[in-house]
Amino acid sequence: MYSLQVVWETKKFIDLGFFKLHYYSLMWIVAFVIGFYITKRIYKNENQSNESLDSLFIYSVLGIMLGARLGHVLFYQTELITEDFFSIFLPFKFKGGFEFTGFQGLASHGAAIAMIISMYLYNKKVLKKTVLWILDRVVVAVALGAAFVRIGNFINSEIIGKPTNSDFGVIFAELGESFPRHATQLYEAGCYVIIFIILYVLYWKTKKANKEGYLFGLFLVLLWSVRFIIEFFKEPQSGEYLSDAIGNVINNGQILSIPLILVGLYFMFFYKPKANLES
Repeated sequence: MYSLQVVWETKKFIDLGFFKLHYYSLMWIVAFVIGFYITKRIYKNENQSNESLDSLFIYSVLGIMLGARLGHVLFYQTELITEDFFSIFLPFKFKGGFEFTGFQGLASHGAAIAMIISMYLYNKKVLKKTVLWILDRVVVAVALGAAFVRIGNFINSEIIGKPTNSDFGVIFAELGESFPRHATQLYEAGCYVIIFIILYVLYWKTKKANKEGYLFGLFLVLLWSVRFIIEFFKEPQSGEYLSDAIGNVINNGQILSIPLILVGLYFMFFYKPKANLES
């Protein structure tokens, strides 16, 4: 009988003496930097200026980080609003003593919603095209960035999978465990890399980018379908308020993924740009 059990145990940060650089924060930095260079190539192909790209980077970072944090608080940890309010916006905790924590507790659903809002503001203030024009292009980089975020979750031994009940899986020794679990963080990361490749090829090798809303819609359908499926293999997170309300048939992550999948299908198959409606 074959078996594949990987024991995972590592520190969650690099101790620089005066500062602790958390691997999770580092993966977010990697995601933004790589995303910047992917989008830079796309913007060059679209004859957009470096100034508009710099503004896009600022809007994206602020929007995604703020949205991801607020999403986590609203969907999973509402008690922070009353118990440790300032920790929502700052990389510190104040309850039980002051401590630098880095930016922890970030929800991808909140990031997705905030990304759309920030791109609306970016388009209105800077680019002045259409929001969908921007979203069709930035989702290429976002898909790959999401993979690095999940790798950060794996390093942190968080958002863990359920026990495999077999000889296959990852043993999270960091948690004091001796049995294998599904490496759901790596499952997701691998799927997101595949989604990135699909979007990248469609942008560069086909004319799908000219069909406004299609790449954005495809991104929503693929990424949130992956999330919906992999949630079956994850341990429930704390604060499953939405799931509790419907009898725990599906969890918060799955409930929040469904409307995003539907929005994606709409933009892929039903959305008609205004220019087409007027012609």
